[in-house]
Amino acid sequence: MRLSLVLILLTVPAVTLTQAPQGDAALLTRAKALHKQVPLIDGHNDYPWALRENAASDLDKIDISKPQPTIMTDIARLRAGGVGGQFWSVYVPADDPRPVTSTLEQIDIVHRMMRKYPDTFELALTADDVERIFKKGKIASLIGMEGGHSIDSSLGALRMFHRLGARYMTLTHSKNVPWADSATDTAALNGLSPFGEAVVREMNWLGMLVDLSHVSPDTMKDAIAASAAPVIFSHSSSRAVNDVPRNVPDDVLSLLPKNGGVVMVTFVPGFLSAKVAEYGRKRQGILDAATLASKEGSTDPKAVLARWDKENPAPRATIGDAADHIDHIKKLAGIDHIGLGGDFDGITSVVQGLEDVSTYPALTVELLRRGYKDDEIKKILGLNILRVMRDVEKVSARLQKERAASAELFTR
Repeated sequence: MRLSLVLILLTVPAVTLTQAPQGDAALLTRAKALHKQVPLIDGHNDYPWALRENAASDLDKIDISKPQPTIMTDIARLRAGGVGGQFWSVYVPADDPRPVTSTLEQIDIVHRMMRKYPDTFELALTADDVERIFKKGKIASLIGMEGGHSIDSSLGALRMFHRLGARYMTLTHSKNVPWADSATDTAALNGLSPFGEAVVREMNWLGMLVDLSHVSPDTMKDAIAASAAPVIFSHSSSRAVNDVPRNVPDDVLSLLPKNGGVVMVTFVPGFLSAKVAEYGRKRQGILDAATLASKEGSTDPKAVLARWDKENPAPRATIGDAADHIDHIKKLAGIDHIGLGGDFDGITSVVQGLEDVSTYPALTVELLRRGYKDDEIKKILGLNILRVMRDVEKVSARLQKERAASAELFTR
């Protein structure tokens, strides 16, 4: 995910789990045990884009078999975090002039990554694949498309991306597409167009997860109404806890028990913490005013912003903030509708205690401290999204059978 909110790059050292208070040692042991029992399946990681931006898509230049402190993801830290399944985002910008080609190149990165590190990663296309790969001690690698602009309004492109392994598509990113409204753009359709509904139905037929992160509330509701299968939010949190456009409002959360979908709580500081979000808005206002003034005189916007930053230290989002969002979703939608979608390597600032992919057990410790039961945590870690995947697969099998039967009748 590319941030739609202005966030601050925080150069603070990661807090390792070995630095946890002594009183948490027993909880940490219990947390790590839970991570070994079920695959922790993260809904969104932007490593492919980090590689494209920082190393011209060259896997040798950022070799994640070795420590890579300039990014948030490498194999050792994935192992330390107990990650058993990862949706790798094949993000390209919403204004990319050749979105289909660029998305193909991003998918190519994921496939090349799996070939380069075959002892660590293996492509997963189904829920059964995820569990099989996890039992082998590998990380199940799934592909998620971030934004409907990637298909360039072509159902044929959607079908071919599915053949290449894409198993979810976020309907929009930061900007509207011709058939769906984004959460961070001016509404043009007030939801989905008829073609947008056709996209959702085609995804149901294919067996692709309909991802509603980044879309407007009206699009969320239209997509849930149009979908015959559960939906997901691959990296979003609760709007009631922090009122920013990228989070999920309560009236949508209340639809999930019937739909069966899952909100994969994200670790974007500005989405978790109201203080961080407000700081970002104020900072952007200072930058905008300084930029305007620079056009009328000699003001240096960078100097103005540097002075403001020095006088106004940035607040930090915490693990507790992430757990607060989980608490709220559990209260309103239920424990069966929560997952995790860290957005690592797609964020420019980090949550204190959740700095990279090694830190998931720290959140598990916090949930245990709050009284979550082992079975509840297993659902959050991966069992909920596995259940959604199986439901989507069942709907796909049914729809494909119905379409085949209809075609047979038509040709008689």
